[in-house]
Amino acid sequence: MKNITSREGIIQRIQKLEKEHALAIEDYEYLIENRTPETDDWIRHKAVQITRSIYGRDIYVRGLIEFTNICRNNCYYCGIRKDNPHVRRYRLSQEEILSSCKTGHALGFRTFVLQGGEDAYFTDDRLCAIVSEIHERYPDCAITLSVGERSAESYRRLYEAGAERYLLRHETADADHYRLLHPSTMSFAHRMDCIRTLRDIGYAVGIGMMIGAPYQTARHLAEDLKFIETFQPEMCGIGPFIPHGQTPLKDFPAGSVDLTCYLLALIRLICPDVLLPATTALGTMDPKGREKGVLSGANVVMPNLSPTEVRKDYQLYDNKICTGEESAQCRGCLERRMLSIGYQVVTDRGDKKNI
Repeated sequence: MKNITSREGIIQRIQKLEKEHALAIEDYEYLIENRTPETDDWIRHKAVQITRSIYGRDIYVRGLIEFTNICRNNCYYCGIRKDNPHVRRYRLSQEEILSSCKTGHALGFRTFVLQGGEDAYFTDDRLCAIVSEIHERYPDCAITLSVGERSAESYRRLYEAGAERYLLRHETADADHYRLLHPSTMSFAHRMDCIRTLRDIGYAVGIGMMIGAPYQTARHLAEDLKFIETFQPEMCGIGPFIPHGQTPLKDFPAGSVDLTCYLLALIRLICPDVLLPATTALGTMDPKGREKGVLSGANVVMPNLSPTEVRKDYQLYDNKICTGEESAQCRGCLERRMLSIGYQVVTDRGDKKNI
């Protein structure tokens, strides 16, 4: 009887979510705590139907360029945290970044994602010069930045230089939980201010969180879903927590691929037209992880365009995949993987389709 009651409760809530794209936090918590393999499959199927109705079977690719692993922060879960002495630090030059873009453009990438630690070397002047040059050389491409917390003026200058999208994971929507994952020098309120500032300036904003992060509860995840519902991001990147052996949180267990895919599906129901990556972390945790993500409603993949000689040094977590492959190998591998499940990688900027 309990399973029947739980199933009926899930069906009622999902039907409401499909119609209204909103639930109370308590309802999101119920969906997380009462899931079963049967209802997981049902919800993922619904998410795939919604994705295909908007985006068809197209998978958008983003060319990821991890241009510096130097970071001023000491996030307790991150392998490139400032106080990890075992990292071989690097930063790419402007010409190395532009060379990666040239390679990517030839391979059909029409979005470049510049991701790095919060490296003080990359001042507004330096980073704006890089963004401007990419924008001038590849006007048919979108430029996405993922370089952490900066001032409103910095965000504005980078936007005016040609960056259109910005990825800044909120990590958790609960202030107390945030303090368990970050040192006191970092502020939950400031992170949220940065996210809202990006939206005010005009960026397409990507947020997201780790699934199975240390100290995370079903309530925390419910709060995350409510934040996603209210903020309505253009992009939302989630992936399972994977511990790094040289961080304070190294002894915590990794997150679940199944729960991540379930939450991908719920996010698709909350925001039907959101751009939703099947992350590298999913592929690291499970050889078929990215395929499972797409079959849960994801429609974006992010192959690595970074020079192969530095890929092993951008280790946010242990055992990251694709650190030894050339860019063409990454692209070709993903194309074959997506074709194997009935999807196609397309040469497209991959803008959000507003419905």
